[in-house]
Amino acid sequence: MAEDRWKHRSKKMSCKTCMYFVVKVADDPQAATEDNKVLGRCRRHAPSMNGWPVMFEGDWCGDHKLDENKI
Repeated sequence: MAEDRWKHRSKKMSCKTCMYFVVKVADDPQAATEDNKVLGRCRRHAPSMNGWPVMFEGDWCGDHKLDENKI
């Protein structure tokens, strides 16, 4: 099997540093998500009938656009 050349690419292209990622404000600030991951919404494309896609800050996609204010 060939080596995955993209395995480290996601470290620089995570939702955490993307200009389209918006952190979801929790109803209860004391409540922690699974493994203390930050939950947010991707605003890259128009929302679907289910709303904006839900993402964790460690997720990534090919539409990533770096936000210099988040690094």
